[in-house]
Amino acid sequence: MRILITNDDGINAPGLKVLHDIAADLAGDTGEVWTVAPAFEQSGVGHCISYTHPMMISEFGPRRFAAEGSPADCILAGLHDVMKNTPPDLVLSGVNRGNNSAENTLYSGTIGGAMEAALQGLPAIALSQYYGPANAQIDNPFEAAAQHGADVMRRILAHTPEENGGYRLFYNVNFPPVAGQDVKGVRLSTQGIRSGTGFSTEPHMSPSGRRFLWIRGGDQQIATAPGSDAADNLAGFISVTPMRADLTAHEMMGALSGIAT
Repeated sequence: MRILITNDDGINAPGLKVLHDIAADLAGDTGEVWTVAPAFEQSGVGHCISYTHPMMISEFGPRRFAAEGSPADCILAGLHDVMKNTPPDLVLSGVNRGNNSAENTLYSGTIGGAMEAALQGLPAIALSQYYGPANAQIDNPFEAAAQHGADVMRRILAHTPEENGGYRLFYNVNFPPVAGQDVKGVRLSTQGIRSGTGFSTEPHMSPSGRRFLWIRGGDQQIATAPGSDAADNLAGFISVTPMRADLTAHEMMGALSGIAT
């Protein structure tokens, strides 16, 4: 198996090393793992692409490249430049430092990389490691992802149906904020929403007297509805959420039929 990996935390992020180990386990002795990751951190960029300016790409080592762009840019660079003659069988994005459950999904560059791969017709999985009091200070905060990642990937690949046409399925996987030995299992979860939380701004004054705004996130330890991702993560479970890039509210097509003429 030939696997392409990327992330949004950057080429030197520790989570990318964890993902490389997971991918190498999946690829096996005869497989290949290729890396095309952002040269600098790209957290929160979502599915953006560098449509109006070029990006520099550099080779850091065998099958290891950094691009000055977003995770979606890296997927495009990987598929249409770096690996254009040897396309991958699978794309993995992550392992993100912090969760991409609930509303975080919509901002995530990690998700954006997986989504772009799906739009390019490839199986794709985004992986993120939830942080919390039980794992933030241990020797390896990515322990849950490192110990269980390859097995979860195999489960997903074994149960994914073949698809032809349309918006292809991809997956959002979040590992719980616990040590590896404390992971309780795997749940198929819906995307949740944390009630009363969200991103906001916080003003600060620079030493020169100029006013700046920092983006501030909400409380990540608030559970979502039962059966949804953050609720399952905070209960100690790995969440697997199947997704598509289709944003249509299909359940509203009948109720809103009066709009049409």
